Amino acid sequence: MKITAAVATAPQTELEIRELELDEPRPDEVTVRMVASGVCHTDAIVRDQWYPVPLPAVLGHEGAGVVTAVGSAVTDLAVGDKVVLAPASCGECEHCITGHPQYCVDYFALNFGGSRADGSSSFADGSDRVSSNFFGQSSFASHSNVRARNAVKVSDDAPLELLGPLGCGIMTGSGSVLNVLRTSPGESIAIFGTGAVGLAGMLAAIAAGATTVIMVDIVPSRLEFARELGATHVVNSAEVDAVAEIREITGGRGVHTALDTTGVPQVFSQMTKSLALRGRGVLVGAAKLGTEAPFDIGTLLTSGITISMVVEGDAVPREFIPRLISLYEQGLFPFDKLVKTYDFADINAAFADSESGATIKPVLRF
Repeated sequence: MKITAAVATAPQTELEIRELELDEPRPDEVTVRMVASGVCHTDAIVRDQWYPVPLPAVLGHEGAGVVTAVGSAVTDLAVGDKVVLAPASCGECEHCITGHPQYCVDYFALNFGGSRADGSSSFADGSDRVSSNFFGQSSFASHSNVRARNAVKVSDDAPLELLGPLGCGIMTGSGSVLNVLRTSPGESIAIFGTGAVGLAGMLAAIAAGATTVIMVDIVPSRLEFARELGATHVVNSAEVDAVAEIREITGGRGVHTALDTTGVPQVFSQMTKSLALRGRGVLVGAAKLGTEAPFDIGTLLTSGITISMVVEGDAVPREFIPRLISLYEQGLFPFDKLVKTYDFADINAAFADSESGATIKPVLRF
């Protein structure tokens, strides 16, 4: 079938809106008509080849839409179902079957390989191949074929134009706080970075009952926005020593939990040094492959801290995304305040606004 898609062709180059051919869904796939798709920092760094996804490619990995066709082996989804799309996983390896699909042994191949497991692509541009299956979905397209396993059914009245980011950026920040850090009532947290992932983590920490919520960034307007959303303290690390300020706020102890969403080596080091004794820290910010960060093993040896590298909030999407929707519906997780919508034709403007910081979470509407 003929579809419209945004195609990444080269690093640092705007995406091209093209008409492509979409093949038929395989037995374990469903065809999804996209209603909306978030734009994420990961889309930009893959376009720029930080990760070697074969180009040209249809990117996009925060899709939400409606099922229009169902593969012969799919039993849990039907035509007309509304779905939010999540990263791909095999469902069979030791990590998938123990509830950690974001650490699937085939995660990189399934999400960054540019094809199905058998090497085929869903998309073609005449006789030319275009990479598909980015994060199992390639949602920068009017329609895409998606493995049923990574499509999360939501209610018929769900606001699909809003929910796509729950499949990656919002899930990453909130899942890191709720699933990995397990920030508890009365605890303190420092979050480095006030983009969509950091602010989603902040909203999750507030929902979990954290009573000291410290946001760290270098952009005053973002810090003020974080305060408006519920941060108890903000720290401009361009003006003060972030670690010293966090320890001052916490009476010298440091924070119980911390989240680094930046992927900047110096910020990671600050995060490790801001933790209290036996504190828990998480890194989710993506950096170029091979990036190393300073870690003071001499001073920190006796601290008892735990540092985790986390993908997609270590979430099980079919369990976690409905939880986030429930929190949102109860007014406890207002992630909609992070979103600005764009027409799909304006995708390159959405990318530019995301990169400049003008928009926290761009969402494309089809």
